[in-house]
Amino acid sequence: MNQKLKLGLHVPEPSSRPGDKPDFSHINVPEAGLVRKPDINCTPASIRDLAFDMIRVLDDQGVATGEWTPEVDNAFLLKGLRVMLKTRIFDERLFMSQRQGKTSIYVQCRGEEAIACAQRMALSQGDMCFPTYRQQGLLIANDFPMVDMINQIYSNSKDKLAGRSLPFFYSERDYGFFSISGNLGTQFMQAVGWAMASAIKGDTKIASGWIGDGSTAESDFHSALVFASTYKPPVVLNVVNNQWAISTFQGIASGESANFACRGHGFNIPSLRVDGNDFLAVYAASKWAIDRARQNLGPTLIEWVTYRAAAHTTSDDPTKYRPADEAEYWPLGDPIDRLKAHLIGKGIWDDVQHEALAKELKAEVKAAAKEAETYGTLGKGALPATSEMFNHVYKEMPEHLRKQRQEAGV
Repeated sequence: MNQKLKLGLHVPEPSSRPGDKPDFSHINVPEAGLVRKPDINCTPASIRDLAFDMIRVLDDQGVATGEWTPEVDNAFLLKGLRVMLKTRIFDERLFMSQRQGKTSIYVQCRGEEAIACAQRMALSQGDMCFPTYRQQGLLIANDFPMVDMINQIYSNSKDKLAGRSLPFFYSERDYGFFSISGNLGTQFMQAVGWAMASAIKGDTKIASGWIGDGSTAESDFHSALVFASTYKPPVVLNVVNNQWAISTFQGIASGESANFACRGHGFNIPSLRVDGNDFLAVYAASKWAIDRARQNLGPTLIEWVTYRAAAHTTSDDPTKYRPADEAEYWPLGDPIDRLKAHLIGKGIWDDVQHEALAKELKAEVKAAAKEAETYGTLGKGALPATSEMFNHVYKEMPEHLRKQRQEAGV
């Protein structure tokens, strides 16, 4: 009776490791179309269930069903397929370029294309996105020139950032793409602050912040929600739960206690949990949250349930921490294949057209890469001038940098 119980810690473990059969039984996938769609002026408490359920529009046969089915035309759907496929082909080309030594590192978004592409198509020009490094679809869906993206990836003479940032840390203000930060939690804070500034000015533009499941464990995530809940700025807060934060599975950040969407209710913020591999569901949920923001109804937190099919970066080997074939068992499928099936079911698409589109986009991406290569690649060809390392660091160059520049002869 006097013996004291030894204390211990609980360390969450993924459902499968290398060599195991992939197991996603912990993810409950409801039938498409079952989740209700509330009015945008609803209270957070009245939609508490939507943070625990999962909004889905496309069923396993590619048929759109339920209240969340958006009213979009065929041209919109075909554009959605095009920009998602273009994003994937772009990724594949730049992955190969990294392996060829043309850039130091690259990050793919394979399996997550629907999230960035569909939300960009729901936003308006002038809205500002605060992305992580896996939302290149925001630029591609906004028709940003691929050559400019590749120039930065190659850090060549046409790189607008002159090699000052990581290769894929795009910064395109005119296209609503705020500078990517390696400290990913900061994007939520900055998105909330930008949205507050927009409201203070009486503007009409909203912000969209992006964060991964792992970064929700950082203090910036919670600080952003405090400000968002207090001042109710026009912002959409996106948590991309792709199951893995580098080599750490999402249970470490969530504590296996609940999902990420439900955390918004602790701050009285309306929250949704959405099938992130369903293009139509992503667009519908994004538009719902964007409409709320534009009508001065405040922030919305959305958890996008998806899967990082590729490695974390080209420096990562995911077979060291998860089954090599895990992506094949992901229960929500592939976003491109699912939208393709929907279009075929509507009678406006077929395999021949799809193959032709893929061929066209591969040629377009290849041409952009070849043009960028004429301006140089990593360690080959023209590069930014050496003097550039001293510029745009301070508003007024301090004396010690002036001296260093003189010593360098630039």
